[in-house]
Amino acid sequence: MARHVFLTGPPGVGKTTLIRKASEALKSSGVPVDGFYTEEVRQGGRRIGFDVVTLSGTRGPLSRTGSEPPPGKREYRVGQYMVDLTSFEQLALPVLRNADLSSGPGQRVCVIDEIGKMELFSQTFIQAVRHTLSTPGTVVLGTIPVPKGKPLALVEEIRNRSDVKVFSVTKENRNSLLQDIVTCVQSSRK
Repeated sequence: MARHVFLTGPPGVGKTTLIRKASEALKSSGVPVDGFYTEEVRQGGRRIGFDVVTLSGTRGPLSRTGSEPPPGKREYRVGQYMVDLTSFEQLALPVLRNADLSSGPGQRVCVIDEIGKMELFSQTFIQAVRHTLSTPGTVVLGTIPVPKGKPLALVEEIRNRSDVKVFSVTKENRNSLLQDIVTCVQSSRK
């Protein structure tokens, strides 16, 4: 029986949109939901990076094009994007830690969008994700990238877990998946 629900699909297919809609639907049905998603940052019609946005509304940079790392900081890069590991960890890690603490009756849902190349530069994040996946009473609703090039160890580990259901999002099915995702998360909580 799947306990955690992950969406996968090519960039731009609508995974984050589905995660946000599912979070809203779950919240409005009384399910405690916390977590974060990543959002494109555009300037003059061009994507210049990504922000991390917590479900409580706090926002900070995950990556930007062409920026230089602060003096004395290691450079983390994915393609043209420089990853701001400090900003990412300051926003994402407390949300994952809170998933453990906010106990009470019933299960909680922790949104993790995304577990991808940029986020995986953080060893602390990797440990926190593993911990959250094994925390009783927490259901993870997350996104993982489609396999491409060198496999990402944590992504493959998640994909192969027996307690994970993975939905493949396509342009054709993205508008009809929402109810299935919400139903799957709700049945995981029982």
